[in-house]
Amino acid sequence: MNWISNYVRPRINSLFSRREVPENLWIKCPECGQMLFHRELEENLNVCPSCDHHMALSPRKRFEKLFDGGIFTEIEVPQPVTDPLHFRDQKRYPDRLKAAQKASGEKDAMLVAEGEIYRTPIVAAAQDFSFMGGSMGIYVGNAILAGARRAIELKRPFVLFSAAGGARMQEGILSLMQMPRTTVAVNMVKEAGLPYVVVLTHPTTGGVTASYAMLGDVQIAEPKALIGFAGSRVIEQTIREKLPEGFQRAEYLLDHGMLDRVTHRKQLKDELVTILRMLMRQSPAVKGDLPAPKDAPAAGERAKP
Repeated sequence: MNWISNYVRPRINSLFSRREVPENLWIKCPECGQMLFHRELEENLNVCPSCDHHMALSPRKRFEKLFDGGIFTEIEVPQPVTDPLHFRDQKRYPDRLKAAQKASGEKDAMLVAEGEIYRTPIVAAAQDFSFMGGSMGIYVGNAILAGARRAIELKRPFVLFSAAGGARMQEGILSLMQMPRTTVAVNMVKEAGLPYVVVLTHPTTGGVTASYAMLGDVQIAEPKALIGFAGSRVIEQTIREKLPEGFQRAEYLLDHGMLDRVTHRKQLKDELVTILRMLMRQSPAVKGDLPAPKDAPAAGERAKP
């Protein structure tokens, strides 16, 4: 009886019972509608292989692909007061924060880290649009300031990946104060003679565009990224004119001198390291696992002109 209960019956149940299929194995491209296997999409840096649409990439995933070996060290960001204005709409602000933290696994809308790309040491910051629309609050201001100070301390370039819908309404005027605050942080990096490079991803709008996102020594954008201050409908209603096709997209801004480059995500790492080493007056990067050339400058040092 034990043999029947412990072996035969479970075996029969396993043959006829419905197996649970993991969710989210397939992801539909929002641009072309193609169904993509999640592992293939991740290997392709969240870029659709059919139409080349650049989907959202979380800061942690981006850093894993950007830094050598996926190795990086997070930079500690001072934690601000959770609810300075005691804001409440349909939910309390602390409850919204907790829900966003649980869904994303991050403390707030920006991650700051240090590491190397092709043995070139940098400090990088990246916004997470999935965290309350990547909105800029006090924490984001603290994160940029912490990254700027760390870059100056280590004498490294500062690279920032923007993705935001603007200032965080739940923090009111305090979120708008991050615009001049982050501008000061960027000026600190530039006054130290260090490069500040911005990579604008989809979407970058509002007060973020009006501050640190457009202050880079070099402005790079991912293809078809939406970049602007006010929405296109607001602009059309204000000027009462039809906007050109592709207005506020990366390619349009490149043609009109607002950007320096529009770079595919697969080529972004190579382009970043080339630009950074040129700005730091260093010799070309050694890629792969090849030994460094004898005359290459040490990490963080400037090469002799």
